[in-house]
Amino acid sequence: MVKEIIQQQDDFFQTQQTKDVAFRKKALRRLQKEIVSREDAICDALYADFKKPKFETLAAETQFVLAEIKHVLKNIDSWASPERVSGSWMNWPSSDYIYKEPYGAVLVIAPWNYPFQLAIAPLIGAVAAGNTVVVKPSEITTHTAALISEIIKAVFEPAHVTVVEGGVEVSQELLAEKWDYIFFTGSPGVGKIVYQSAGKHLTPVTLELGGKNPCIVDDTASIALAAKRIVWGKFLNAGQTCIASDYILVHEKVKDKLIAALKEHIIKSYGENMEASPDFSRTVSQKHYRGLKDMLVGEEILFGGQSNDEDHYLSPTLVNEPQLDSKLMAGEIFGPILPIISYQSEADIDKYIMNYGKPLATYVFSNNKKFQNKIIDTYSFGGGAINDTVIQITNKRLPFGGVGQSGIGAYHGKLSFDIFSHHKAIIKKANWFEAPLRYPPYNVPMNFVKKIKHLF
Repeated sequence: MVKEIIQQQDDFFQTQQTKDVAFRKKALRRLQKEIVSREDAICDALYADFKKPKFETLAAETQFVLAEIKHVLKNIDSWASPERVSGSWMNWPSSDYIYKEPYGAVLVIAPWNYPFQLAIAPLIGAVAAGNTVVVKPSEITTHTAALISEIIKAVFEPAHVTVVEGGVEVSQELLAEKWDYIFFTGSPGVGKIVYQSAGKHLTPVTLELGGKNPCIVDDTASIALAAKRIVWGKFLNAGQTCIASDYILVHEKVKDKLIAALKEHIIKSYGENMEASPDFSRTVSQKHYRGLKDMLVGEEILFGGQSNDEDHYLSPTLVNEPQLDSKLMAGEIFGPILPIISYQSEADIDKYIMNYGKPLATYVFSNNKKFQNKIIDTYSFGGGAINDTVIQITNKRLPFGGVGQSGIGAYHGKLSFDIFSHHKAIIKKANWFEAPLRYPPYNVPMNFVKKIKHLF
């Protein structure tokens, strides 16, 4: 089946239809219209999968991708046009350009935590750039995957864009084939498998992975506001966000004050009976839920820790001073558990951050600009924010992506178009003048040759 799909898309790509910008715009407008008409159904599907609040689905899933489509439609004509660049004296007289051409057949593998946004957002970029696309949604969020399939069937010809549903075996089957580009969002462990598979065919990839994201709170921070923003960013989607704070490093002078403020804002957000809150998601699967509960064994819980096995409910939970070698600190938590670790000096901060490699996100709460800039300049990470969390993803003019083990490549806005486009260098040389310098016999003084770098 997979081979047939790829052949069908290869044949369609060879018709050159997708290289027509007007064709791409029509397809994106149909997608835009379909998402708008099914927005309530999308909200229902995500609620059925893991009780995602409607507000979060609208804000972080449907409206996010609708804004992306709108931005692409506004700018695609200029993005797709040949870009004139300055020439060099060596090639004078000439006109020099960068042409943007599609790669061809693109595979998009999406995760379960933001199952609609993280399937459709890269699809938008791939279609805008003129590719054919196969989307593999997560098998864990079954209702959303089925609805994505319905939407794609209603909007696109299968030879242009299609959805392939299924589990690990289907992903393996897809990755065994040769693609022109692969876009994967998920865990670093699976990302390595995708990268190895792509390497067999020298297929270019974008890997949007994760990491152990630190949130640093120093003794100059505005504690009440910091706590409010940390609680929002951490417990959004029940902590199942790749750029959520994974742990807090707080200066010992303000630790108790921060803990009190965090507790206060958790209750303000979700009420005394948090399980009954309509604004708090559930853990997506039994397997992930059990893993989160295992992380809490033997830890000192400062707040929360309540659970309901039948509903995969785990309350917002604060944990005090876990050990570096604990299960909780061994890898990305990806759930509503927030470890709080105190530090005394910047050397303590360094010990933790350097222990976990390059994270996808880093957050700093401080009113000390020197300290803010030192963290930004010292550590390598995908992106982040000063005195807030998560918000870097909301600006389509900013790149979104990791570095090192947290990912390869970045997208959103124009970058979504660019990553799915091969940038082809073209020089159009005039015929009315020809410099003899480059042709043999080379009767040019070598001292002159050593200076021709000025002509490039």
